[in-house]
Amino acid sequence: MSAAVPPATEGSGRRPDVPSEVVAEWWLPFAGFLAEERRYSGYTVRNYRQAFEDFYRWLQGADLWSRGLDALDSRTMRDFVIEAQRRFDRRTLHNHVSGLRAFFKYWMRHGRLRRDPLLGVPLPKLEKRLPKFLTEEQMKLLLTGPQKLIDAGEIDAATGWRDRLAMELLYGAGLRVSELAGLTYGTVDFETGVARVIGKGRKERLCPLGRVALAVLVKVRDEFAKRTAPASPVLVNADGRPTPVRDIQRMLKRYLALAGLPLDLTPHKLRHSYATHLLNAGADLRLVQELLGHSQLATTQVYTHVSVARLKEIYAKAHPRAQVDRSRRRSSRRKEAGGG
Repeated sequence: MSAAVPPATEGSGRRPDVPSEVVAEWWLPFAGFLAEERRYSGYTVRNYRQAFEDFYRWLQGADLWSRGLDALDSRTMRDFVIEAQRRFDRRTLHNHVSGLRAFFKYWMRHGRLRRDPLLGVPLPKLEKRLPKFLTEEQMKLLLTGPQKLIDAGEIDAATGWRDRLAMELLYGAGLRVSELAGLTYGTVDFETGVARVIGKGRKERLCPLGRVALAVLVKVRDEFAKRTAPASPVLVNADGRPTPVRDIQRMLKRYLALAGLPLDLTPHKLRHSYATHLLNAGADLRLVQELLGHSQLATTQVYTHVSVARLKEIYAKAHPRAQVDRSRRRSSRRKEAGGG
């Protein structure tokens, strides 16, 4: 089982479907555990299923599935990781392996596996990527987009203010796009301007909306909303149905294009902007962690790298010692050029 194995589907065209009996026996119990006990989002469950199906196809292509999962060992899993690196980038590979680790642990607890075959299997290191974010000026420009389209007659007022509200809440409250899509009037305390948000793992947190976002929400509620019962969604389409995540993503692309900003920015980048701007203004890291709903401080600390880079830039422009150093360099260059 330790020999390197080529991709299961290499040269075979369409990837074969996973048999329904395999799904019923191995996947569905695990999926129920993820959704009902761990309360993972549908997005995470879907990604874990993709990881399971990809792994199943690899085992089939290597003629290993028939031997049983309990026959897997770390050498076989190293072969899988090596081969998977040809098909996935490092981050996707890490996500797939995370799903498989959870899958193996689940079946170990249920007596179908004696050991975790991924134990001790190394993964390629992830490249450190700083989160992309918009500057404060770029955010201001982006948020003017809905009014520009209203004034140009390209969209109606209800749609424009709905779009403005979506971006204000993503940026002003640091919501995930799934949290925004699920926000209802009953979760917002209009007196305090705070929303109760259900985040990852069904964890609840309190999110201050900010003065501007709250004012926009009140306007949308009072002037455009047809239903404002506690269970009524805050964001709705023209037909009155909740605005799905995909529509919010497409909506943002429209305003990015209008503002001349990169189209690869996603709703999550507005959340990055929220965190970065808070830290740039001196907010406590632990507070930002709580506002974002991060379970680990290390997840929040990535934003400090952005903030430190920004602080260095400010220092270089404003501090007297930085100014002196630059003037000396300019003087030195003039002397070298014979300018005295």
